[in-house]
Amino acid sequence: MIPRRAVPAAVALALAACGGGSGSIPPPNPEPPACATGLETQRTFANLAFESPVAMKQAPNDASRWFVAEQGGRIRAFDNDPDADTAADFVDLRGRVHLSGEAGLLGMAFHPDFTTNGLVYLNFSELVGGEVRSVTAEFASADGGQTLAPASERVLMTVAKPATNHNGGNLEFGPDGYLYVGLGDGGGAADAAGNAQNPQRLLGKMLRIDVDVQPGGAPYGIPAGPDGNPFAANPLCNTDGTGLQNCPEIFALGFRNPWRWSFDRQNGDLWLGDVGEGSWEEIDLVVSGGNYGWNIREGAHCFEPASGCQTAGLIDPVAEYGHDAGFSITGGYVYRGGQATAVAGRYVFGDFGGMIASLAPDGAGGFDIVEHVPQGCAPEGATGGLSISSFAEDLDGELYLLDYGRGEILQLQFTD
Repeated sequence: MIPRRAVPAAVALALAACGGGSGSIPPPNPEPPACATGLETQRTFANLAFESPVAMKQAPNDASRWFVAEQGGRIRAFDNDPDADTAADFVDLRGRVHLSGEAGLLGMAFHPDFTTNGLVYLNFSELVGGEVRSVTAEFASADGGQTLAPASERVLMTVAKPATNHNGGNLEFGPDGYLYVGLGDGGGAADAAGNAQNPQRLLGKMLRIDVDVQPGGAPYGIPAGPDGNPFAANPLCNTDGTGLQNCPEIFALGFRNPWRWSFDRQNGDLWLGDVGEGSWEEIDLVVSGGNYGWNIREGAHCFEPASGCQTAGLIDPVAEYGHDAGFSITGGYVYRGGQATAVAGRYVFGDFGGMIASLAPDGAGGFDIVEHVPQGCAPEGATGGLSISSFAEDLDGELYLLDYGRGEILQLQFTD
């Protein structure tokens, strides 16, 4: 998502948010005031530090360990013990992954049957002949789930990209058992190639595939039937992520850079944070066949470079905020943990600039954004301003965040 160095990281992510256009983001305040409302953070696993962490997961039905993905291409595993002081390599792909700007190792998902089949799915960038590609691949464990074997790699899809930014890259298995893959529009400003609105390309889309079937030797199947993908009857897209017909892998379209999304563990709703161009960050509730507007609109607003602004059939975001509140959204989770709090059942999300917020029902079918930690503030328990690259949810529904700049893990404690 973002490069390694702290201040240049903000600049690079500003380019992701602004699409390379005008505007600048000031460097983060190293000692911001503590001005959180209803939220504290507590650093946990304080004996460990990670290099550019972008994702953190637990394996299905196993709360004994955590796994942290570092953007450079390594996943490290450690005991779920606040005093843990050792993190072992789960897999090291630093020789395989292309690290540049926002490119790198960006997503991981454990197969629902990981405890028996040892399969894990990763999304990362590669560089071949000067071309940047987004790769989604399957890896297997040969030692009972302790590590992944790099040589076991089975590539599911490879999508050529015009730039290193706007990768998306998040992976999750849905409650339906299918693998969901979120890809950005390919990079650059304004989606000049029109990828997000083009159903013959995989960029700028939410994809859904069946990794448990390989019909006719294909790398994956397509969910079909009444609840299947919108274009399920069409042939698979080509290996470069294009098709002569609408790509059957597509579940929903019209995204710019879906940076972190998740399923509500209670009802299966799919919540997504889409990074904006220069003015608006948005939150979407994603449904099959939905078109979420980019690059016709940014958030709920017509986007100037688009010709006209034909909004028929586009789905509004459920919430949005301007760049006075943040500049690059990091999607989170609906809180379903055990804390007695007014935030229970609300979607909790953040921004790379440090803002942490939740969505409260407004009484009219919509949502109000409640800022628990405004940009420029620090929550109680933090050592300074945050650069939030990802949230994490444990098997009990409690929430954590990854501080990209310091490589720290913080747990969220709601105090309202």
